[in-house]
Amino acid sequence: MPIFEYACDDCGTKFEKLVRASAEADAVHCPSCGHNHLTAQYSTFAARSGRSKEAEPAPTCGSGMCGTDFCGGGMCGMN
Repeated sequence: MPIFEYACDDCGTKFEKLVRASAEADAVHCPSCGHNHLTAQYSTFAARSGRSKEAEPAPTCGSGMCGTDFCGGGMCGMN
Protein backbone atom coordinates (compact mmCIF):
# COMPACT_ATOMS: atom_id res chain seq x y z
CA MET A 1 0.00 0.00 0.00
CA PRO A 2 1.74 3.15 -1.13
CA ILE A 3 1.88 6.33 0.89
CA PHE A 4 1.46 9.42 -1.27
CA GLU A 5 2.55 12.95 -0.40
CA TYR A 6 0.32 15.88 -1.28
CA ALA A 7 0.35 19.67 -1.03
CA CYS A 8 -2.94 21.57 -0.80
CA ASP A 9 -3.21 24.25 -3.48
CA ASP A 10 -5.62 26.27 -1.31
CA CYS A 11 -3.95 26.44 2.11
CA GLY A 12 -0.43 25.08 1.42
CA THR A 13 -0.62 22.20 3.92
CA LYS A 14 1.68 19.27 3.12
CA PHE A 15 0.54 15.81 4.22
CA GLU A 16 0.85 12.10 3.54
CA LYS A 17 -2.02 9.73 2.77
CA LEU A 18 -2.17 5.96 2.52
CA VAL A 19 -4.00 5.20 -0.74
CA ARG A 20 -5.05 1.59 -1.28
CA ALA A 21 -6.50 1.90 -4.81
CA SER A 22 -6.47 4.47 -7.59
CA ALA A 23 -10.17 5.12 -6.99
CA GLU A 24 -9.35 6.29 -3.44
CA ALA A 25 -6.80 8.79 -4.81
CA ASP A 26 -9.65 10.90 -6.23
CA ALA A 27 -11.31 11.09 -2.81
CA VAL A 28 -8.31 12.55 -0.94
CA HIS A 29 -9.01 15.86 0.83
CA CYS A 30 -6.77 18.25 2.73
CA PRO A 31 -6.88 17.51 6.47
CA SER A 32 -6.64 21.25 7.29
CA CYS A 33 -9.16 22.94 5.01
CA GLY A 34 -11.06 19.98 3.50
CA HIS A 35 -10.60 21.01 -0.12
CA ASN A 36 -9.54 18.58 -2.82
CA HIS A 37 -7.35 20.94 -4.88
CA LEU A 38 -4.16 18.95 -4.31
CA THR A 39 -0.84 18.54 -6.04
CA ALA A 40 0.97 15.21 -5.69
CA GLN A 41 4.53 15.68 -4.44
CA TYR A 42 7.59 13.66 -5.39
CA SER A 43 8.66 11.46 -2.51
CA THR A 44 12.24 10.98 -1.48
CA PHE A 45 13.71 8.32 0.69
CA ALA A 46 16.75 7.88 2.85
CA ALA A 47 18.82 4.74 3.13
CA ARG A 48 21.29 3.81 5.82
CA SER A 49 23.82 1.07 5.83
CA GLY A 50 24.38 -1.05 8.89
CA ARG A 51 27.94 0.22 9.30
CA SER A 52 28.89 3.32 11.21
CA LYS A 53 30.76 6.11 9.47
CA GLU A 54 33.86 5.52 11.61
CA ALA A 55 34.15 1.96 10.26
CA GLU A 56 34.42 3.09 6.63
CA PRO A 57 37.95 3.21 5.22
CA ALA A 58 39.26 6.57 4.09
CA PRO A 59 39.17 7.07 0.30
CA THR A 60 42.43 7.00 -1.58
CA CYS A 61 43.20 9.87 -3.89
CA GLY A 62 45.54 8.38 -6.46
CA SER A 63 46.20 11.75 -8.09
CA GLY A 64 49.35 12.57 -6.14
CA MET A 65 47.87 15.67 -4.51
CA CYS A 66 47.34 14.05 -1.09
CA GLY A 67 50.86 15.02 0.03
CA THR A 68 50.03 18.70 -0.38
CA ASP A 69 46.99 18.65 1.95
CA PHE A 70 44.50 19.39 -0.81
CA CYS A 71 42.57 16.17 -0.13
CA GLY A 72 42.09 17.06 3.52
CA GLY A 73 40.33 20.24 2.44
CA GLY A 74 37.98 18.46 0.05
CA MET A 75 39.63 19.85 -3.09
CA CYS A 76 40.12 16.55 -4.96
CA GLY A 77 36.50 15.30 -4.77
CA MET A 78 37.49 12.01 -3.13
CA ASN A 79 36.31 13.09 0.32
